[in-house]
Amino acid sequence: MVEIIIKGILIGLCISVPLGPIGMLTIQRTLNRGQKFGIATGLGATFSDLVYTVITLFFLSFVLDFIEDHRFIIQLVGSVVVAAFGYYIFTSHPANQPKPNEPVKHTLLGDFISSFGLTFSNPLVLFVLIALFARFEFIGNGTTLFVSICGILSILGGALIWWSLLTFLISRFKNKLNMRDLKIINQVTGSIIICIGFVGLILSLLK
Repeated sequence: MVEIIIKGILIGLCISVPLGPIGMLTIQRTLNRGQKFGIATGLGATFSDLVYTVITLFFLSFVLDFIEDHRFIIQLVGSVVVAAFGYYIFTSHPANQPKPNEPVKHTLLGDFISSFGLTFSNPLVLFVLIALFARFEFIGNGTTLFVSICGILSILGGALIWWSLLTFLISRFKNKLNMRDLKIINQVTGSIIICIGFVGLILSLLK
């Protein structure tokens, strides 16, 4: 049990630490809106990964066949979604922290859902999870349902550790930045995510 939990935490860290589109989005939202919004963004991506984890464990052969049969369209749509989201971030204006009695323009649930949707649009993460499961020998055929659930929850725990640490460190620098700096961060973040989307789109078309 302890070994499964440790492996789950390590897998959660492995799928969260690389600063791809979600990492950049988490940083941007932490600076613009605060730490709790950054954590909500990171957890949205993690829950998407958990959905794919369950699929990997219980419906692997069916899903892999579906992805192989529709790989081109999946990569195409996923790349377009990422690029479009990057453009949205690039053109958005930094939000000031709400004053007392001022309605909040952004919600934790909204940031969670948007991050979940962005991550879920790329089911190719299944192959990353398969590689990690093989590398760590995580949850085999003889593993009980209870241990499997503990392993899946430990992946969430590992991701939560990373997102909490990242947003904490970023929020420490927040007060040193003005609105112009935050606008530049939005543009840089958006540009990086757009580039990631376009690279994926080009690679899909060249295959």
